[in-house]
Amino acid sequence: MGQSIIPNLWFDHQAEDAATFYTSLFDNSRITAVSRFHEEGSEAHGQPPDSVSVVEFELSGYKMTALNGGPHFTFTPAISFFVICETEEEIDNLWHKLSEGGETLQPLDRYDWSEKYGWVKDRYGLTWQLSLCDIGDVGQKITPALIFTGDRTKGAETAMSYYTTVFDNSDVDGILYHGPEAGELEGGVLHAQFSLNGEMFMVMDFPPEPGMTINEAISFAVPCASQKEVDYYWEKLTYDGDPKARQCGWCKDQFGVSWQIVPEVLPEMLQDPDPEKVKRVTKAFLQMKKFDIFALEKAYRGDTEPAA
Repeated sequence: MGQSIIPNLWFDHQAEDAATFYTSLFDNSRITAVSRFHEEGSEAHGQPPDSVSVVEFELSGYKMTALNGGPHFTFTPAISFFVICETEEEIDNLWHKLSEGGETLQPLDRYDWSEKYGWVKDRYGLTWQLSLCDIGDVGQKITPALIFTGDRTKGAETAMSYYTTVFDNSDVDGILYHGPEAGELEGGVLHAQFSLNGEMFMVMDFPPEPGMTINEAISFAVPCASQKEVDYYWEKLTYDGDPKARQCGWCKDQFGVSWQIVPEVLPEMLQDPDPEKVKRVTKAFLQMKKFDIFALEKAYRGDTEPAA
């Protein structure tokens, strides 16, 4: 079974540079595909035609994508990536490279919960939590970590519980709660990890902090094999209170997390060598909110009448 939830990173125009940098940091890493803007898509994102639109890459086998979407969203520490390092040499080297041109959020040091841990913002603004421990403790080299704060403080457990009802093969792996010393955070989630479709995620509750807000800069793509799957995930992960968040397969849930509900056939269509097919499909999906696979296939074929 392939990876069924894929983090997407929103950049202004640095997607290819960032993906090249990230794949240089981890073993078993590579750029797997680079897509470019055609005229319709470039206008929508304010990017030059034929410039890089999406970069697909893997970090230690973990799939991610990077999008050049313009200056609309910037990363915040509210969604970071937790990295398991199994040797001191590995964590020291990774810390050094990620710190160059970046900012330390929590120094690399020994803490009660980790023999060696640090939290760093890299040169592109993306944040990483590095921990020296056994990969068996998490089961995944790189894990998305979501922080709930502000008006969503103490929402981590509710979000985790909801997500595990939406996705099959999901389970809560363990929860540590804030104690009385945390004041208003008592009873909130200090740290928890859970799986969705067998893939690990982490959640935490933090006190209100400026700039610590989940936004569209990091979203999670859910590839769907059928219209039935598209309809299901769209319904489950779309919050009616934020209709402006729904466009081109993107939606936002009640916890502020953004998702892309994407037909598996769409990337194949957009990478077709025939530019006219790509143009028609791009024009069609730019007019959609929830994706309609039948309409996309019709545009791809250039049909003027519905297929028999």
